[in-house]
Amino acid sequence: MPSAKLPSSSNDGNTPGKKGFIYEYPRPGVAVDAVVFGLDEQALKVLLIRRGLPPFMGCWALPGGYVRMDESLDEAVRRELSEETGLDGVFLEQLYTYGAPHRDPRDRIISVAYFGLVNIRDHRIRAATDASSAEWHPASDAPPLAFDHDEILSCALARLQGKVRYQPIGFELLPPKFTLSQLQYLYEIILGHPLDKRNFRRKILEMDLLVPLAEKEKRVSHRAAQFFRFNRQGYLRLAEKGFNFEI
Repeated sequence: MPSAKLPSSSNDGNTPGKKGFIYEYPRPGVAVDAVVFGLDEQALKVLLIRRGLPPFMGCWALPGGYVRMDESLDEAVRRELSEETGLDGVFLEQLYTYGAPHRDPRDRIISVAYFGLVNIRDHRIRAATDASSAEWHPASDAPPLAFDHDEILSCALARLQGKVRYQPIGFELLPPKFTLSQLQYLYEIILGHPLDKRNFRRKILEMDLLVPLAEKEKRVSHRAAQFFRFNRQGYLRLAEKGFNFEI
Protein backbone atom coordinates (compact mmCIF):
# COMPACT_ATOMS: atom_id res chain seq x y z
CA MET A 1 0.00 0.00 0.00
CA PRO A 2 1.44 3.46 -0.89
CA SER A 3 2.51 5.52 2.07
CA ALA A 4 3.31 9.12 2.71
CA LYS A 5 6.75 10.35 1.74
CA LEU A 6 8.96 9.82 4.77
CA PRO A 7 10.72 12.87 6.18
CA SER A 8 14.48 12.92 6.55
CA SER A 9 16.04 12.19 9.91
CA SER A 10 16.87 15.88 10.41
CA ASN A 11 14.28 18.09 12.06
CA ASP A 12 13.38 20.08 8.95
CA GLY A 13 9.75 20.89 9.79
CA ASN A 14 8.39 18.02 7.69
CA THR A 15 7.55 15.82 10.65
CA PRO A 16 4.12 14.19 10.26
CA GLY A 17 1.45 16.34 11.86
CA LYS A 18 3.41 19.56 11.37
CA LYS A 19 2.97 22.17 8.69
CA GLY A 20 5.09 21.27 5.70
CA PHE A 21 4.57 17.50 5.81
CA ILE A 22 4.48 16.27 2.22
CA TYR A 23 1.90 13.70 1.11
CA GLU A 24 2.52 12.78 -2.51
CA TYR A 25 -0.83 11.13 -3.31
CA PRO A 26 -4.17 12.79 -4.16
CA ARG A 27 -6.71 12.93 -1.34
CA PRO A 28 -10.50 13.19 -1.61
CA GLY A 29 -12.51 15.96 0.00
CA VAL A 30 -15.09 15.17 2.68
CA ALA A 31 -18.65 16.49 2.77
CA VAL A 32 -21.84 15.89 4.76
CA ASP A 33 -25.46 15.72 3.61
CA ALA A 34 -28.63 15.73 5.73
CA VAL A 35 -31.94 14.01 5.02
CA VAL A 36 -34.40 15.68 7.40
CA PHE A 37 -37.92 14.28 7.60
CA GLY A 38 -40.98 16.04 8.98
CA LEU A 39 -44.64 15.09 9.25
CA ASP A 40 -47.76 17.14 8.54
CA GLU A 41 -51.44 16.36 7.95
CA GLN A 42 -50.87 15.20 4.37
CA ALA A 43 -47.60 13.27 4.18
CA LEU A 44 -44.10 12.53 5.39
CA LYS A 45 -41.98 15.41 4.10
CA VAL A 46 -38.28 15.86 3.36
CA LEU A 47 -36.44 19.18 3.59
CA LEU A 48 -34.75 20.22 0.34
CA ILE A 49 -32.78 23.25 -0.80
CA ARG A 50 -32.57 24.76 -4.27
CA ARG A 51 -28.92 25.19 -5.16
CA GLY A 52 -27.83 28.75 -5.81
CA LEU A 53 -24.40 27.86 -7.18
CA PRO A 54 -23.00 25.44 -9.79
CA PRO A 55 -22.87 22.55 -10.26
CA PHE A 56 -26.59 21.74 -10.54
CA MET A 57 -27.47 25.39 -10.05
CA GLY A 58 -31.24 25.75 -9.69
CA CYS A 59 -31.73 22.05 -8.90
CA TRP A 60 -33.15 20.65 -5.70
CA ALA A 61 -30.73 18.91 -3.34
CA LEU A 62 -30.25 17.80 0.23
CA PRO A 63 -28.75 20.35 2.62
CA GLY A 64 -25.03 19.84 3.10
CA GLY A 65 -21.51 20.94 2.32
CA TYR A 66 -17.82 20.49 2.99
CA VAL A 67 -16.34 19.54 6.35
CA ARG A 68 -13.97 22.15 7.73
CA MET A 69 -10.53 21.23 9.03
CA ASP A 70 -11.35 22.15 12.63
CA GLU A 71 -14.74 20.42 13.05
CA SER A 72 -16.10 16.91 13.47
CA LEU A 73 -18.59 15.31 11.09
CA ASP A 74 -21.43 15.91 13.55
CA GLU A 75 -20.45 19.55 13.93
CA ALA A 76 -20.22 19.97 10.16
CA VAL A 77 -23.67 18.58 9.37
CA ARG A 78 -25.31 20.66 12.09
CA ARG A 79 -23.55 23.80 10.88
CA GLU A 80 -24.52 23.21 7.25
CA LEU A 81 -28.11 22.46 8.20
CA SER A 82 -28.31 25.62 10.26
CA GLU A 83 -26.64 27.79 7.61
CA GLU A 84 -28.67 26.54 4.65
CA THR A 85 -32.09 26.00 6.25
CA GLY A 86 -32.12 27.66 9.67
CA LEU A 87 -32.75 24.36 11.50
CA ASP A 88 -31.04 23.84 14.85
CA GLY A 89 -31.33 21.23 17.58
CA VAL A 90 -32.45 18.48 15.20
CA PHE A 91 -32.31 14.75 15.99
CA LEU A 92 -29.60 13.41 13.63
CA GLU A 93 -27.72 10.17 13.22
CA GLN A 94 -25.32 8.85 10.61
CA LEU A 95 -26.91 7.03 7.72
CA TYR A 96 -24.25 5.89 5.23
CA THR A 97 -21.05 6.98 3.50
CA TYR A 98 -21.11 7.65 -0.24
CA GLY A 99 -17.87 7.55 -2.19
CA ALA A 100 -18.48 6.74 -5.86
CA PRO A 101 -15.55 8.28 -7.80
CA HIS A 102 -17.68 10.56 -9.98
CA ARG A 103 -20.55 11.40 -7.64
CA ASP A 104 -19.50 15.08 -7.62
CA PRO A 105 -18.40 16.65 -10.93
CA ARG A 106 -16.15 19.16 -9.14
CA ASP A 107 -13.72 16.80 -7.47
CA ARG A 108 -13.26 13.46 -5.73
CA ILE A 109 -15.66 13.94 -2.82
CA ILE A 110 -16.75 11.47 -0.15
CA SER A 111 -19.99 12.37 1.62
CA VAL A 112 -21.18 11.16 5.01
CA ALA A 113 -24.97 11.26 5.01
CA TYR A 114 -27.15 11.79 8.07
CA PHE A 115 -30.87 11.49 8.57
CA GLY A 116 -32.96 13.47 11.01
CA LEU A 117 -36.51 13.91 12.28
CA VAL A 118 -38.33 17.09 13.28
CA ASN A 119 -41.79 18.24 14.16
CA ILE A 120 -42.51 20.64 11.28
CA ARG A 121 -44.65 22.90 13.46
CA ASP A 122 -41.73 23.57 15.80
CA HIS A 123 -39.30 24.81 13.16
CA ARG A 124 -39.27 27.73 10.73
CA ILE A 125 -37.00 27.20 7.76
CA ARG A 126 -35.11 29.92 5.90
CA ALA A 127 -32.63 29.58 3.06
CA ALA A 128 -29.16 31.10 3.32
CA THR A 129 -25.53 30.80 2.09
CA ASP A 130 -25.50 28.87 -1.22
CA ALA A 131 -29.16 27.78 -0.99
CA SER A 132 -31.55 30.05 -2.90
CA SER A 133 -34.59 28.48 -1.21
CA ALA A 134 -35.52 25.77 1.28
CA GLU A 135 -38.83 23.90 1.24
CA TRP A 136 -40.59 20.77 2.48
CA HIS A 137 -41.47 18.20 -0.22
CA PRO A 138 -43.36 14.88 -0.02
CA ALA A 139 -40.69 12.27 0.68
CA SER A 140 -42.33 9.71 -1.60
CA ASP A 141 -42.72 12.19 -4.47
CA ALA A 142 -39.66 14.40 -4.29
CA PRO A 143 -38.35 16.18 -7.42
CA PRO A 144 -35.19 14.88 -9.14
CA LEU A 145 -32.21 15.72 -6.94
CA ALA A 146 -28.65 16.84 -7.66
CA PHE A 147 -25.57 14.63 -7.32
CA ASP A 148 -26.52 11.17 -5.94
CA HIS A 149 -29.06 12.62 -3.53
CA ASP A 150 -31.93 10.52 -4.95
CA GLU A 151 -30.00 7.45 -3.79
CA ILE A 152 -29.34 8.99 -0.39
CA LEU A 153 -33.01 9.87 0.09
CA SER A 154 -34.11 6.33 -0.84
CA CYS A 155 -31.64 4.89 1.64
CA ALA A 156 -32.87 7.24 4.39
CA LEU A 157 -36.50 6.27 3.77
CA ALA A 158 -35.64 2.58 4.01
CA ARG A 159 -33.68 3.21 7.23
CA LEU A 160 -36.58 5.13 8.76
CA GLN A 161 -39.08 2.39 7.86
CA GLY A 162 -36.79 -0.18 9.41
CA LYS A 163 -35.87 1.68 12.59
CA VAL A 164 -39.41 2.74 13.42
CA ARG A 165 -40.17 -0.96 13.93
CA TYR A 166 -37.64 -1.43 16.73
CA GLN A 167 -36.91 2.07 18.09
CA PRO A 168 -39.38 4.83 18.95
CA ILE A 169 -37.61 7.41 16.79
CA GLY A 170 -40.92 8.36 15.22
CA PHE A 171 -41.86 10.26 18.37
CA GLU A 172 -39.49 13.00 17.20
CA LEU A 173 -42.04 13.78 14.48
CA LEU A 174 -44.90 14.35 16.92
CA PRO A 175 -45.74 17.27 19.20
CA PRO A 176 -44.95 16.79 22.93
CA LYS A 177 -48.53 15.65 23.55
CA PHE A 178 -50.46 13.58 21.02
CA THR A 179 -53.41 11.23 20.64
CA LEU A 180 -53.28 7.55 19.75
CA SER A 181 -54.84 8.43 16.39
CA GLN A 182 -51.96 10.81 15.67
CA LEU A 183 -49.46 8.13 16.64
CA GLN A 184 -51.12 5.53 14.43
CA TYR A 185 -51.21 8.01 11.54
CA LEU A 186 -47.45 8.51 12.00
CA TYR A 187 -46.77 4.79 11.67
CA GLU A 188 -49.11 4.39 8.72
CA ILE A 189 -47.44 7.25 6.83
CA ILE A 190 -43.92 5.96 7.47
CA LEU A 191 -44.69 2.30 6.76
CA GLY A 192 -46.90 3.09 3.78
CA HIS A 193 -49.90 0.95 4.70
CA PRO A 194 -52.90 1.07 7.08
CA LEU A 195 -52.79 -0.58 10.51
CA ASP A 196 -55.59 -2.25 12.41
CA LYS A 197 -56.75 0.28 15.00
CA ARG A 198 -57.54 -2.15 17.82
CA ASN A 199 -54.37 -4.19 17.36
CA PHE A 200 -52.19 -1.08 17.15
CA ARG A 201 -53.59 0.42 20.34
CA ARG A 202 -53.32 -2.84 22.26
CA LYS A 203 -49.66 -3.32 21.31
CA ILE A 204 -48.58 0.26 21.87
CA LEU A 205 -50.24 0.49 25.29
CA GLU A 206 -48.67 -2.79 26.42
CA MET A 207 -45.17 -1.39 25.85
CA ASP A 208 -45.25 1.16 28.68
CA LEU A 209 -43.98 3.79 26.26
CA LEU A 210 -46.81 6.28 26.73
CA VAL A 211 -47.83 8.40 29.70
CA PRO A 212 -51.55 9.29 29.73
CA LEU A 213 -52.35 12.94 30.38
CA ALA A 214 -55.45 14.41 32.00
CA GLU A 215 -55.93 16.77 29.07
CA LYS A 216 -58.12 15.73 26.16
CA GLU A 217 -58.35 16.82 22.56
CA LYS A 218 -60.62 19.75 21.84
CA ARG A 219 -62.47 20.90 18.71
CA VAL A 220 -63.93 17.49 17.89
CA SER A 221 -67.56 16.58 17.30
CA HIS A 222 -67.19 13.05 18.67
CA ARG A 223 -65.83 11.73 21.96
CA ALA A 224 -62.75 13.71 23.01
CA ALA A 225 -59.51 11.72 22.60
CA GLN A 226 -57.00 11.49 25.41
CA PHE A 227 -53.55 13.00 25.06
CA PHE A 228 -50.34 11.08 25.77
CA ARG A 229 -46.65 11.88 25.97
CA PHE A 230 -43.65 9.67 25.23
CA ASN A 231 -42.21 7.84 28.25
CA ARG A 232 -38.49 7.99 27.54
CA GLN A 233 -37.56 6.33 30.83
CA GLY A 234 -39.87 3.44 30.03
CA TYR A 235 -38.18 3.07 26.67
CA LEU A 236 -34.72 3.02 28.25
CA ARG A 237 -35.80 0.28 30.63
CA LEU A 238 -37.13 -1.82 27.76
CA ALA A 239 -34.03 -1.16 25.65
CA GLU A 240 -31.79 -2.60 28.38
CA LYS A 241 -33.75 -5.87 28.35
CA GLY A 242 -34.12 -6.03 24.58
CA PHE A 243 -37.48 -5.75 22.86
CA ASN A 244 -39.15 -5.63 19.47
CA PHE A 245 -40.96 -2.37 18.78
CA GLU A 246 -42.55 -3.66 15.58
CA ILE A 247 -46.22 -2.82 15.23
